[in-house]
Amino acid sequence: MEFGTIEREIYVDASPEIVFEVVSSPDHVKQWWPDDAAYEVRPGSQGEIVFGDRDTDGTVVAFAVLEADPPRTFSFRWTHPADEDAGEGNSLLVTFDLTPKGGGTLLKMTETGFREMGWEAAVLEQQYHEHVTGWDFYLARIAPYVATLETRR
Repeated sequence: MEFGTIEREIYVDASPEIVFEVVSSPDHVKQWWPDDAAYEVRPGSQGEIVFGDRDTDGTVVAFAVLEADPPRTFSFRWTHPADEDAGEGNSLLVTFDLTPKGGGTLLKMTETGFREMGWEAAVLEQQYHEHVTGWDFYLARIAPYVATLETRR
């Protein structure tokens, strides 16, 4: 099996402008993905996302915005050591591409960089499978979350 790229597509019944905000803005992202998020939605921004409670057993993950092109593309690198700049070989690259489709948006998520991390085979396979499971869980939360936004308007 190839452990290089994870790709997922989902349809969201909302405009690309709304979906872009939901996948890029920390206030929205923490509603469907991590428990907390702190970064600016601009290329070069450095920040973090937090899974769980940062003060107890939570996991703080470094986060670097690469591209923010509303309402088409949002990409970032993550999982790199907090004291290093994110780049190929020390982080994973996630890209959200948004395409208008019907009355909504086709959201394509791609995560790459697993092989470039230099992990031994068992770690590579474990990390890849954990990310597959994670994205399948978290991406499925986007459309229901967007629906709650739509009903508030």
